Amino acid sequence: MAMRAAAAVAISADIQMGRGLRALCSSFSSFPFNLPQTKVEKPPPAEPSTNLFVSGLSKRTTSEGLRDAFAKFGEVVHAKVVTDRVSGYSKGYGFVKYATIEQAEAGIKGMDGQFLDGWVIFAEYARPRPPPPSFNNAPAQGQL
Repeated sequence: MAMRAAAAVAISADIQMGRGLRALCSSFSSFPFNLPQTKVEKPPPAEPSTNLFVSGLSKRTTSEGLRDAFAKFGEVVHAKVVTDRVSGYSKGYGFVKYATIEQAEAGIKGMDGQFLDGWVIFAEYARPRPPPPSFNNAPAQGQL
């Protein structure tokens, strides 16, 4: 009985001092941790080129379907939907290459935000692939 009384006194003292559960949950000003500050920087826009990156593609979209959709805006030199090796379905993105930069610009303006195979697609200029990281033991590319 004496233990219960001592525990009740300790709990009531904590509540009176503002250290109870309600005080802990209602006040974040005394939160002991610093929350991370997340600042996401957008990459700079890609330079205009004849190669377009198309995202948001349906799993059922084929390279021929992508070519036909973008052919309305100029001469498509090459169109490829990137597919999964095992299933053969689209990974959701692809590339379209036009003959001229003007046609590529018209393709972006005409197809960005449009529906293709029931999905909204996004078209933008493709960015060049970054160079692979070099390993300390590997010779530089071109040197063997």
